[in-house]
Amino acid sequence: MVRLPSAEIALSTASVYPERTPDAFELAARLGYDGVEIMVGADPVSQDVDVLERLVDHYQIPILAVHAPCLLVTQRVWGRDPWAKLVRARKAAERLGARTVVVHPPFRWQREYARDFENGLARMREETDVTFAVENMFPLRARGNEVVPYSPSWNPVDHDFPDVTLDLSHTAVSGSDAMEMAVKLGDRLAHLHLADGLGTANKDEHLVPGRGNQPCAPILERLAATGYEGLVVLEINTRKAASRSERIDDLAEALAFARLYLAASPAGT
Repeated sequence: MVRLPSAEIALSTASVYPERTPDAFELAARLGYDGVEIMVGADPVSQDVDVLERLVDHYQIPILAVHAPCLLVTQRVWGRDPWAKLVRARKAAERLGARTVVVHPPFRWQREYARDFENGLARMREETDVTFAVENMFPLRARGNEVVPYSPSWNPVDHDFPDVTLDLSHTAVSGSDAMEMAVKLGDRLAHLHLADGLGTANKDEHLVPGRGNQPCAPILERLAATGYEGLVVLEINTRKAASRSERIDDLAEALAFARLYLAASPAGT
């Protein structure tokens, strides 16, 4: 007997780059994804809740998560105050019906934000039903030295965050044991960024699952077996696709991989 997975599978809008946010809606609907995760970035559409609502209506595909603009390249998106960005992400998620806001740990130079990060997130959780899931990142390595640009750490697993996003491309870069992290997180694992990687230093590859060395399939099987109810978000890099057809093939392959390994057989059958 095959048990249908309860976890929904979403497509990150970052997965279609250099195509744009509306293209992610089109492809998610065409390929049968359950929804999308909005990567708020330089694309003006990703920042505009009114336009996003129209895309939801047009393609009949829901927005299941919002990724706050936490990257170096998005420091000016939605202003420069990191707390204001999270408030705006929360309001966008509430209006769009998204269940999760993905957030990165603060950069070390964001001293005041970093100092109050855990307590600030706790206060925000009291104001909303939206989940704030802190994502694991990775250190940078050069000439045998390790530089950690995040505070309190690149790894949220050992900190007091009730909800965590596990990114399997980032575990490859950091050289972490992704399965050990998943087990240690237990119920705190609220969100999965499904991608793969080969562990190349400082190279965040976001490969199609199955093309790297991360335990993508075993983790999906574990989530299925434990009744995981969070989101599985395909966040892969297709920018090197030779054509749109090749990009679509990669997105379809990633979705098929996720559906296959989430369809677990109950123990003993």
